[in-house]
Amino acid sequence: MREITFENIYTIGEVIEENDVYKHVHYPEMLVRYDSNFLEFKKMPTLKEFKEGKAYLRKFHQGRGQKHIKFYFPPNMEISDDLAGYLKLEGIDTGFMELYSIDPSDFRRVSENEDVIVKEVSEDEFDKFIALQYEQDLAYGQDFADQKIALQKRQLNDPSIVQLLSYYKGEPAGAADVIIEEETAEIDGFFVLEKWQRKGIGTSVQQYVMDRFKDKTIILVADGEDTPREMYQKQNYRCLGFQYQAQKVFQDK
Repeated sequence: MREITFENIYTIGEVIEENDVYKHVHYPEMLVRYDSNFLEFKKMPTLKEFKEGKAYLRKFHQGRGQKHIKFYFPPNMEISDDLAGYLKLEGIDTGFMELYSIDPSDFRRVSENEDVIVKEVSEDEFDKFIALQYEQDLAYGQDFADQKIALQKRQLNDPSIVQLLSYYKGEPAGAADVIIEEETAEIDGFFVLEKWQRKGIGTSVQQYVMDRFKDKTIILVADGEDTPREMYQKQNYRCLGFQYQAQKVFQDK
């Protein structure tokens, strides 16, 4: 199998502009989805190149009523001190993501949890899936939650995406998407409602994925500063690299 990189990660959006420094990804169907509307630098930019990219993206987004700017930097490269200082001065938040992979046979299995049932979403479960997602998505604003419904309806009919809904003692408790490629299956949008966390639901969902896609390499991206990454490491996932990102949300348009 070829080397897995951040290029294998599923992106919602299309490249609408590209040059030697960056490519611009845009998704007009969901303008408030930051991960679908951004600049991705093809090389670590100089401070001058970043400022030019920032001005371009800000103007483009302002023209479409978008209140954010977001940037991805080249994988496995640290941000220079002068650029990091500028980002801090401008109030642009930075963080990093980590890429993980695992062969399903290496997953640290546990005893079956009889309280948890994981189902692939069909028309019968879709209303419950949407309601659970909507509750979770409201944290990012009502516009985001409303627009996400249309996206999820499109994905329901996409043969390359499997939507999962987990139940705890019969009550919807968590969800995930699995993006299917020729050699990989990517776990995306994975969450468990806070009140049902630490009950083995997350492990049951992953175990379902391992059994369902045992002939593929399972991949996912985790926040490099959040606790779920520690769970993945204990479950025998391998960290393949990191990628810095930066974003700012403006109060006005």
